[in-house]
Amino acid sequence: MNILVLGGGGREHALTWRLACDAGVSRIFCAPGNAGIAQVAVTVPLDPANPADVLAFVEEHDIALTVVGPELPLTRGVVDLLSARGRLAFGPTRAAAEIESSKVFAKEFMVRHRVPTADCEVCSSADAARRVVASGRFGFPLVVKADGLAAGKGVIIAEDRTVAFGAIDAIMVGRQFGEAGERVLIEECLAGPEVSFFVVSDGVRGLSFCSAQDHKRAYDDDRGPNTGGMGAFAPSPLVDAALAARIIDEVVTPTIDGMRAEGRPFRGFLYVGLMLTSGGPKVLEFNARLGDPEAQVLLPLLAEDLMPLLHDAAAGTLSRSSAVFASGATVGVVLASGGYPDRYETRKPIAGLDEAAAAPGVLVFHAGTAIQGDQVVTSGGRVLTIVGRGPDYGSAIARAYEAVGRIAFEGMHWRRDIGAKAPGGARQGAPRDSQAAGEQP
Repeated sequence: MNILVLGGGGREHALTWRLACDAGVSRIFCAPGNAGIAQVAVTVPLDPANPADVLAFVEEHDIALTVVGPELPLTRGVVDLLSARGRLAFGPTRAAAEIESSKVFAKEFMVRHRVPTADCEVCSSADAARRVVASGRFGFPLVVKADGLAAGKGVIIAEDRTVAFGAIDAIMVGRQFGEAGERVLIEECLAGPEVSFFVVSDGVRGLSFCSAQDHKRAYDDDRGPNTGGMGAFAPSPLVDAALAARIIDEVVTPTIDGMRAEGRPFRGFLYVGLMLTSGGPKVLEFNARLGDPEAQVLLPLLAEDLMPLLHDAAAGTLSRSSAVFASGATVGVVLASGGYPDRYETRKPIAGLDEAAAAPGVLVFHAGTAIQGDQVVTSGGRVLTIVGRGPDYGSAIARAYEAVGRIAFEGMHWRRDIGAKAPGGARQGAPRDSQAAGEQP
């Protein structure tokens, strides 16, 4: 079976790596891919967000299954076009992907289907948003969210009015995230630990995939601006069998049923971002694809072939309620360019990749990398995810950070506390210098 994976980040490297382990997969293509993906798949210079080009490639190369990694191709209707031409694609349609691409739609959907979530107010102008903040309805801290896609950076937790007004101005007036800022949500700030819960859906039923805990803030101790994710660990020790069953009953089932009832059957990975409040789990956000960096820590724990799960979900023929995962734990540490998530430089040579990958229990997943001559260089904000696997969180953390110590590039920035909240977890030393620490406040 020939498979095409769309995307070029750490999530897509993890997907191509895991699919390459499956016996039923004959050849994997990835568009556009990266330097790491090129080691396990044929990378092609194709825009994954151009549905017509994707369809032409699928038909020319007899692709049996297309797996969509990032959100942009979903919102551009890649799955819609492939499905209309009789080609199997794993991922939601454009209408179903709106559960991620519009936070307003997602919030109103949750209200309609009684999915527990935070109270909020939708605002279509900066003045209206400022009035909601000034009213004191949500107190402080509160959350300001851009309605549309913002690469994981469109959520600002405002501790006071000044920060809230600044976020509103940046999103709605300065258009920091472009059209994504035409509307904002002013939302109550929920309290509790945050977890990510993943489901594979075929539009009718959901197959529990696994749980993880992400680290969104740029700096240690959850400080600094939001990012696309600075690391993750899996599984979440907070999600036991009883809580998983509650999440399925109160969140996943009503969501899948509601999407189908509204004529938007959801097929693909449903990512449920949850806050475990004193009143139970509440949804912070939905994503319409596998998370990044969560994919990098989830897929190494999968103890069965991935391709049949994706194929059956795309075909609408899932017959089980959960996937099989191995025991143990994984911890992934993101190595980012200096200055990320703001301005950063690229084309920095990366040293130590082979040495890190050779460490026992370690996987190196590429994100923002490229080949320049005979060197691998940086090409994005999040450059690599270094994953350690072990029988427990402590050993997985130690392996990940030992491998991190083998890699170097100019301006390299990473958090030292990934996994520290897990049982047996601990911060891995102090930053070596201010540049490596990303100028932490």
